[in-house]
Amino acid sequence: MKTKYHTTISRRLVTLHRQLARLGPLMRGSVVIIGTRNKQPYFSLNKDKKTRLIYLGKKREKRARQYSANYQQLLAIVEEMTLLNMQLLKEYDGQ
Repeated sequence: MKTKYHTTISRRLVTLHRQLARLGPLMRGSVVIIGTRNKQPYFSLNKDKKTRLIYLGKKREKRARQYSANYQQLLAIVEEMTLLNMQLLKEYDGQ
């Protein structure tokens, strides 16, 4: 039997699924500024214990920041969904 609490959690999960669908392009990593005098934006990714950099320039910096922000939002959504699904699983009675 579904409780009001169960229904609330289910509605929240639907909302989170919709947010996931709207995220758009994403990349794990971050925009870093390198240089002392001539500061330049790069995209930094640590993969297989190696830091990989791509030069962005001013034209691609904003887009790279958005992709990175989308990835962070993805992580936050997945974290919340995990907690909600754990609650539902605890209450699951096999029906």
